[in-house]
Amino acid sequence: MRNSLPRLLSVFVMFAACATAHAAVETVVGKPAPAFELPVFGSESRHVSLESLRGKVVLLDFWASWCGPCRLSFPWMNAMHDKYAASGLAIIAVNVDKKRADADKFLAQLPASFPVVFDEAGTSPAAFGVKGMPTSYLIDARGNVVVVERGFLEGSRGELEERIKALLASR
Repeated sequence: MRNSLPRLLSVFVMFAACATAHAAVETVVGKPAPAFELPVFGSESRHVSLESLRGKVVLLDFWASWCGPCRLSFPWMNAMHDKYAASGLAIIAVNVDKKRADADKFLAQLPASFPVVFDEAGTSPAAFGVKGMPTSYLIDARGNVVVVERGFLEGSRGELEERIKALLASR
C-alpha cells in the first residue's frame, strides 16, 4: 500500500497537468491572438507585429536552440514558406533563448527563409500560454487562433499543411 501511494499521486499529477494543458489550448483556439511586436534577427531596427500581418494566414512558431524537434521543424517551415508565402502565408519564428548567441548558432546551422524574431523578455510566449518547445499557433487572416500545435510530429505535418491551404483559400 505504501508503495502504491506515490505511484497513484504521480498518475494524478500527470492527469492534472494534461487536463490543464488541454484546457489552455481550448481557451486560446477561436480567440484573437495576443498582440506582439518584436525585433527581427539581423535587422533589429525592423520589427514584426501581428497587427502588420492582418489579412495573412500566420504560422507563429515558438522555438529554442536546445529544442530537438525544432531542428526538424525549421526545414519544414522553410518548405511551407517557399510554397505558400506568395499565396498569403506568413511564418514568424519567435526565439525564446536567454542568450542570443545560442539562437545565432542554431540559425547558422539551420537558416530560416522566413522572419525570426527574438523575445528575450519572454512576454509573447507568456501571452500565448506556451508550455513547451516548439509550440506553433496557426492564425487566420482575421487574427484568430485556429490551431495550436504542441511539439513537432511527423504525422501532423500533412494535416497542418491542409489547414494552411484551407485558410489561404478562405481569406
